[in-house]
Amino acid sequence: MKMRPVSITVIAWILIVMAGISLLANAAMTGNPKVQEIMEKTPLPIPVQYAMMYAGLAVTIISAVGMLKGGNWARWLYVIWGAIGFAVGMATSPAKAMMIPGLIVFVVVVVFLFRPNANEFFAP
Repeated sequence: MKMRPVSITVIAWILIVMAGISLLANAAMTGNPKVQEIMEKTPLPIPVQYAMMYAGLAVTIISAVGMLKGGNWARWLYVIWGAIGFAVGMATSPAKAMMIPGLIVFVVVVVFLFRPNANEFFAP
């Protein structure tokens, strides 16, 4: 069995923990009038925004668990969903500058997911 790089373990667990925290925070903010006001400023209907938000959290957890198990599909799922999410955010967000820190983190994670030792781990 191939040894999982520490970077993959750290990334996967950070993704799982952050998705869990986001799930709790998003659930707590559901129905908040200030949040609703911000969400109404985008062209996407609010139910679509909630669906994408919860789907994104599910995809993050599924891909992180898949990465821990060595699934190459998992890192590609994370990268593709992240790119789609960023593209949708850039097209619809009223506060595009607020997306920059998340984009930087995403790029750093992607770099670690495709380093040579990670490629070796995810190879069939």
